[in-house]
Amino acid sequence: MIGVFDSGIGGLTVVKKIFEFLPEYQVLYFGDTARTPYGNRGKEVVKKYALEAAEILIKNGAKIIVIACNTASALAADFLREKIKMPIFEVVTPTVDKALQVTRRQRIGVIGTRATVNSKIYEKLIKARDKKAQVFQNSAPLLVPLVEEGWLNKPETKMIIKKYLLPFKLQQVDTLILACTHYPFLHQIIQQKMGRQVKLINPGEETILSLKNFLNQHPKIAQSLPKNNQHRFLVSDANDKFRQLAVNWLGQKIKLEEVKI
Repeated sequence: MIGVFDSGIGGLTVVKKIFEFLPEYQVLYFGDTARTPYGNRGKEVVKKYALEAAEILIKNGAKIIVIACNTASALAADFLREKIKMPIFEVVTPTVDKALQVTRRQRIGVIGTRATVNSKIYEKLIKARDKKAQVFQNSAPLLVPLVEEGWLNKPETKMIIKKYLLPFKLQQVDTLILACTHYPFLHQIIQQKMGRQVKLINPGEETILSLKNFLNQHPKIAQSLPKNNQHRFLVSDANDKFRQLAVNWLGQKIKLEEVKI
């Protein structure tokens, strides 16, 4: 199975892209809902949580791991690759590649959790590929809890988003990386606030396109993955809010399986 994990519901934006680009493959999802968000945690804690999440996926049959969390991708991807000998995909690198492809004036914004922004992983990778690129970052710690709570269209959410986006508008970025897989839930509002001239980059889409390319190049691995729609959704704390948002986002009924950490 293709195993996907996130701190909570945000990774379902990545699962949705699997359904779109790799619809034949079975997905195993783990959302660490009991410990969300990861974005306010220290590096060692994130590494510990990420390893535990990956081990849950492997125990349940995952043959490929997708880290559907920018914080875990930034702080724990290399650590997981040292510990786990199977293909591991993270959301940062393909997102950076896409941003550099589409930026017109090399003015790129990055909005994410505190941990992701403080790691400066996006700035480092962008600058390594294009020294002339300018990177403007801003953390948005309130957005993950708002998404997890289902406050997607509340006036308060729109007001907070407007405040977080103001620095990017002042810097006149032409490309904005949604450096948290929760943020695509808010894509429409963010696009409205930034204007159509600004290109938004969805990490989930770029990551799954990267995975699709990998599977095309490694047919033996692709053939070893089960192909059916018996998807499984594991969580560390089952709750009705997660189930409701998941059903609305994915457009299908799901059964949550609670697992102990």
